[in-house]
Amino acid sequence: MILPARLLPPRLLLPSLRRRARRLGPTLALAAASLALAAPSLPPQPAHAAPQERPTLVRTADGWVRGERTDEGRQFLGIPYAQPPTGQLRWRPPRPAAAWDGVREATAYGNDCAQNTYWAPGHEKQRTTEGCLDVNVFTPAAAHRTSRLPVMVWIHGGANIGGAARDILPDTFARRTGTVVVTLNYRLGASGFLTLPGTTGNFALLDQQQALRWVQNNIGRFGGDRHRVTLAGESAGGGAVCSQLAAPGSHGLYRAAIIQSGAFGDCAGRPRDRAEAAGLAFAKKLGCTQPSTAAACLRSRPIKEVLDAQEGTGASDWTYTTGTQALPEPPADAFAAGRAARVPVMNGANSHEGLVFAYDSFDRWGRPLTKDAYPGALTSAFGEHTGAKALKRYPSGTYERPGYAYAAAFGDQLFACPALRVDAALARRGQVYAYEFADRSSPLFASLPQNADFDFGATHAAELNYLFKPYGRAAAFDAGQKALSAQMTAYWGSFLHGSPPGAPGQRDMPEQSREPGHVLQLRTTSAGGTTTTPHLAQAHHCDLWDDASATP
Repeated sequence: MILPARLLPPRLLLPSLRRRARRLGPTLALAAASLALAAPSLPPQPAHAAPQERPTLVRTADGWVRGERTDEGRQFLGIPYAQPPTGQLRWRPPRPAAAWDGVREATAYGNDCAQNTYWAPGHEKQRTTEGCLDVNVFTPAAAHRTSRLPVMVWIHGGANIGGAARDILPDTFARRTGTVVVTLNYRLGASGFLTLPGTTGNFALLDQQQALRWVQNNIGRFGGDRHRVTLAGESAGGGAVCSQLAAPGSHGLYRAAIIQSGAFGDCAGRPRDRAEAAGLAFAKKLGCTQPSTAAACLRSRPIKEVLDAQEGTGASDWTYTTGTQALPEPPADAFAAGRAARVPVMNGANSHEGLVFAYDSFDRWGRPLTKDAYPGALTSAFGEHTGAKALKRYPSGTYERPGYAYAAAFGDQLFACPALRVDAALARRGQVYAYEFADRSSPLFASLPQNADFDFGATHAAELNYLFKPYGRAAAFDAGQKALSAQMTAYWGSFLHGSPPGAPGQRDMPEQSREPGHVLQLRTTSAGGTTTTPHLAQAHHCDLWDDASATP
């Protein structure tokens, strides 16, 4: 909600008058200048002010926003960083948000970007909203306009087809680390990843860059330091960070990066010719058959029709397009050649990533994987040649269930070994710090079935419980898990502040140019505690998966 200008005191009316002065000429400009001399300005907040005195009213470059105080600090929700990408702005690069008059209420999240149903809490129905390019800002209570705190910009996961910025609540993390955290929405599915002749493609990537530019222009007003921005994300959000490291348009917009379970496929994208072919095939499903007019034709279709045409597609159908101005080459090639952004990177994965995917493939549907069906499942997942090799490395008899054996192979192939390969590649152009989250007793992630007869352990996204409040829910920790959460928050926080990732009483996270292949394993004290190991590649059978990755 935006309050009308006529209800504002003179000090808040000034921005409106100045904008109108530019439009209406020198006479009104002179009047606005006269009022500026007579009207009081907002008083500066002293650095020693008590938390309750911190302003919830902040003037951004586009207009005033009013946030709210919480038990953890301040939050400002649903601030536009770009114009709604609707109508003729669909499948075009984002345009900066339009300025507004008055005060914009920033106490509720904005719209989720258009998406189909998604199994996470709050995503149980199709969303047809396109006006969704918003950011949310969370600050500690003590933050003020001259604080210059480090900033973390978080890109949410969701397989590039679902999710939203509201999926994690980082307010406690912001307080504990003394940082400002920004979460953002970006276009998803066909809206964000469709590539057609005559378009740039990579609209999700460009949205993220526009949000980073908004941070550069505005974060100082919330107490953040635009020179100390860390770009971070998990799963598809981590994959986005991978791509941004190789994207020329984002260079200079951040000083460090965090990739959490995002190195799948070695951060590869899809070549433009293949992306356009897939895009034209998708357009034909909606009756847009001419390549030269496909984009214009699709812009005339209701977004619900676009979403309905997306049904049955997944992450592999919607990914970043390489060979474009926004992403000239596959990130892995840029890493190997040293052409990626030369910023410090934290990169890691979870020890049992594949468990949730095994559950979703079999047990979720009441069809647990059997010993007899196990070899065929490996062949289906990895091909006949690699599947036969995986059967020898992951014999079902050594696991409690065949589904757990499948999960181990799947997680190693898709997450663990690519993370280690990306560590080595990134180390050629700068500092890389490596971790593995390995708490097998982790509480269930909020989107997982809470009563399933399945051991999820340190599966995909489990580490988010230890850093944030996923879907607004704080995990129920025992004493050991609370201590691990404090350690992890310290590691992440020290990295955001510009130091090597470290925690009190623990060794620093290994830097790959000095300790190649050494990884920090994050575990509770009862499970052996947080330690480093040089043997992660062997534990995850990476010789098998590295060979398979290198085979055309």
